[in-house]
Amino acid sequence: MHADELETDAGLVRRLLRTQFPRWADLPITRLASGGTVNAIYRLGGELTVRLPLQRGGAEAVAREARLLPGLPPLLPLPIPEVVATGAPGEGYPLAWAVHRWIEGRSPVEGDLAEPERVARDLAQFAVAFRGIGLPGGPPAHRGGPLLSEDRETRAAIEALRRTDEPFDADEITAAWEEALAAPPWKGPACWTHSDLMPSNVLLTGARVSAVIDFGTVGMGEPATDLIPAWNLLPASARRVYREAVDVDDATWARSRGWALSMAVVQLPYYRTTNPVISANARYVIREILGSSA
Repeated sequence: MHADELETDAGLVRRLLRTQFPRWADLPITRLASGGTVNAIYRLGGELTVRLPLQRGGAEAVAREARLLPGLPPLLPLPIPEVVATGAPGEGYPLAWAVHRWIEGRSPVEGDLAEPERVARDLAQFAVAFRGIGLPGGPPAHRGGPLLSEDRETRAAIEALRRTDEPFDADEITAAWEEALAAPPWKGPACWTHSDLMPSNVLLTGARVSAVIDFGTVGMGEPATDLIPAWNLLPASARRVYREAVDVDDATWARSRGWALSMAVVQLPYYRTTNPVISANARYVIREILGSSA
């Protein structure tokens, strides 16, 4: 996926475990298929996972999760990852890595939910609880700035998308982006946000949301960033339910659409030939947002 992506395999995982956490070194190791772009994830036995960052920037997320995750579970309505151990560089692998507790569940597919309104309520409850966290000392979220801070990268990505054979009108995307930018910016205090509520970071059990994972982007920002499931996961029929449950004003809702659109148009030219899960989701987002544009 990335030009500078690090190579990993089960053999590397076992060698790292043998030298740093030998109590787990003889457990079965299986790489998990994933639409993720930051980590290679391996199932370790029946109760653990190993996460190896694919790029050097991913090591920062390992440290962030190790520092912040322990204080969050009592404050949230859904299970989140538990960091069991943090590993050091070794065996030729240059980055910090992590062992997490396994969480059962499956990743949803955008627009294909058995009970979308239940999923909408579950995710809305999570978003409301997250922005209500009162822990002091949170770092800036990965997407913690104003929507306008994404303008240059978003416009460059729209132009990159224009040069592909993707079936989207770049001018129409630009108009939707400018509509989102026209919304009043967030004036309130920074809130805690997950900042990356992609479908691949949500787990379902049956028809309900059972967990939220991957907290490498967590920090303080504006609440609109945690409303992106309205556009990247939910069908239009459940979007009203979600909006009512998260209880935000028109400007925040408009910015949420802008955040989702920016993420999608940046992802699609980059991942369209290397990550079918992310590129399919990006196409879904663009279709949904263009279809809802005023």
